[in-house]
Amino acid sequence: MSVDDSDQGRAIRTGGHGTRMSGPRVLVAGASIAGPALAHWLSRRGAEVTVVERAPELRPGGQAVDARGVAREAIGRMGLDAAVRAACTDTAGAHTVDADGQVLETFHADDDGGDGFIADIEILRGDLSRLLYDDTRDDVEYVFGDRIADLAQDADGVDVVFAGGDRRRFDLVVGADGLHSELRAMVFGPHERFLRHLGHMLAFYSVPNEFGLDRRLLEYQDRESGRSVLLRPIQDATRAMAMFYFPSAGFDVDHRDVAAQKVLLRERMAGLGWLTPDILAHLDDTPDFYLDQVAQVVMDRWSSGRVGLLGDAAFSSSPMSGQGTGLALVGAYVLAGELAAAGWDPDAGFARYEARMRSFVEANQEIGRLNARSRDVPGPDTEPGPDFAGEWFMELVGRAINGVELPDYAGVPDSAAPAGSAITSSAKP
Repeated sequence: MSVDDSDQGRAIRTGGHGTRMSGPRVLVAGASIAGPALAHWLSRRGAEVTVVERAPELRPGGQAVDARGVAREAIGRMGLDAAVRAACTDTAGAHTVDADGQVLETFHADDDGGDGFIADIEILRGDLSRLLYDDTRDDVEYVFGDRIADLAQDADGVDVVFAGGDRRRFDLVVGADGLHSELRAMVFGPHERFLRHLGHMLAFYSVPNEFGLDRRLLEYQDRESGRSVLLRPIQDATRAMAMFYFPSAGFDVDHRDVAAQKVLLRERMAGLGWLTPDILAHLDDTPDFYLDQVAQVVMDRWSSGRVGLLGDAAFSSSPMSGQGTGLALVGAYVLAGELAAAGWDPDAGFARYEARMRSFVEANQEIGRLNARSRDVPGPDTEPGPDFAGEWFMELVGRAINGVELPDYAGVPDSAAPAGSAITSSAKP
């Protein structure tokens, strides 16, 4: 590990110890899930990868994220299935309850072959991020505590200025820096052009498990106010993850102003029954509070020249879809594969990536919008909620879970391919 000092603070550089220097140089912004997953596949395809993350270190905790259908296949192809399953929350199912804690409905982790409401693979965002980082840190350069301050691209590359003062040139740049992507705003335009607020807010944080929570998620919904609160198990049985949803027509709190966010959460959840007051009592002591709007990112294109976008930065489906992590993992595999199959030509590679992913993304975004509508407060002008029992919805769910194939990308370099394997054909269309 080496350390660079600047007037912007300390940028911590890790990894990148390999000797391979002949591949394209790719800069990835964001070290949560989409960024390290892309770094895994880019590195395997022969690229020299740098990941820059504005936070000083990996962010722990976060809500539980799911992997269903084709996303499980992507994890398997990474060789991380066993490691991911070992770090899972081991959630056996879920109960919806009334204000007195009486069970109204039950779901099981093996419903729908593990692709139901409670997925077969559920893991805390921070734990999956750590696994992906540990998997790539020896072959990928990670720069923490820094960010892209400016960039300029030409026909042959991208010149990047970092906030810490470094100036470097890359062949490609990919933004995997989340819903409020700075790179997206820098290259494609202001956030309001692409963010679609779904009328709800989400907050979550960890609390002591003083509620007798075992291996089942508990959810209480107050239909009249559109508010809900959940408690879910995590690997550390002494703690639990609390989550809140509440309606909000707009987002008038800075997404980085944690103190103001906590005030807002207390105000909006006041008077809600069940265990809500006891959960809110831990709000000031939690180390991992998060609050943001439930929103999607909708864009006509996910690339501009040599700059592309991945994950929530490109196509957030919102937490209401339960598929944001799956989109990131699948998108990382497809993006790296298509770029490599195109000989690292950005126009061809980005175009094929978008063509393969677009329908899959749109199905998941539709799921997110429908689930958000189902939580709308009833009223005379409220549009009727969706009929989730219809055959059309099951078809939509199928497209959202398995609506894209993972090409073999035969003929494309893969440093993890079995020794002696003969790969001669081109990538499957």
